[in-house]
Amino acid sequence: MALAVTGCGGTATTGSSPAPAAAAVPDRVEPLAAAPVPALPVTVPSADGAQVTVTSADRVIPLTGSLNEIVQTLGLGKQVVARDITATFEQASALPVVTRGHDVSAESVLSLRPTLVLAETTTGPAEAIQQIRDAGIPVLVIAPAKTLEDVPKRIDAVAGALGVKEAGTQLNQRTADRIAAVRKDIPAASGKKPRVAFLYLRGTASVYLLGGSDSGAASLLEAAGAVDTGKESGLGKDFTPITSEALAAAAPDAILVMTKGLESVGGIDGLVKVPGVAQTPAGMDRRVVSVDDGVLLNYGPRTDQVLASLVAQLYGKGA
Repeated sequence: MALAVTGCGGTATTGSSPAPAAAAVPDRVEPLAAAPVPALPVTVPSADGAQVTVTSADRVIPLTGSLNEIVQTLGLGKQVVARDITATFEQASALPVVTRGHDVSAESVLSLRPTLVLAETTTGPAEAIQQIRDAGIPVLVIAPAKTLEDVPKRIDAVAGALGVKEAGTQLNQRTADRIAAVRKDIPAASGKKPRVAFLYLRGTASVYLLGGSDSGAASLLEAAGAVDTGKESGLGKDFTPITSEALAAAAPDAILVMTKGLESVGGIDGLVKVPGVAQTPAGMDRRVVSVDDGVLLNYGPRTDQVLASLVAQLYGKGA
């Protein structure tokens, strides 16, 4: 799957024509130059309160696309033996899928004889995770990411469990440097900051939600020099159903969506038919920022690319 602008997908649209975008590049992660050698065994704390002892990193199954991305970027891609449906980048795309929808299949996981399973607190069902543990497989649960500050914590947690702490330190430094470089390139504010509403759309299921302070988008938008209107409006939850009143009050200059979500409503023409959208400044200008579903809220080694894509689309800058 090709990713536009800076490797993260999306093209800002203003009026009836898309803004210029850089040439598409492959959807792939960039591993560290040298593959690390795990120093095991290690015992590490799991986010669900357990202590997990890892004796081998030979067969690793990350149960989210974000965790898969971190393992692969640390240089241990050859040890990854499966993926969930959200791991769509090139290095993972040929791996067997061990989820049905977003639910983990314990039978599929166990059939691949993993030596370590990586999950998040939102991974489920809980019975499947417990079944994997009951089979004697180490399962490390990691807290999901919501802000830029979570990036180094997640990389450290994965690197620690794999016995490659030094590689984790290197990856954190590389990621921090790249994010800092993008932030230096954000235009100085000459007036009001762009106001952006994050909408989660699944038109085929009639799901239309407005992101709040806990959606995960606020930290990215703020880093890009923008205002998350959902957070500003006091929406404390992750998402709430879209209403015309809420959108009118938010008055966004631009709307942020995931690429597949935008496709699911029929593109820009379909989006402006969602109640309330056409009455906002963003809807009237048809100003939409889209980023690929697989990377927007990952908060990991490619977050600099997500941020660069937001900046390019919000301010009309090339990659």
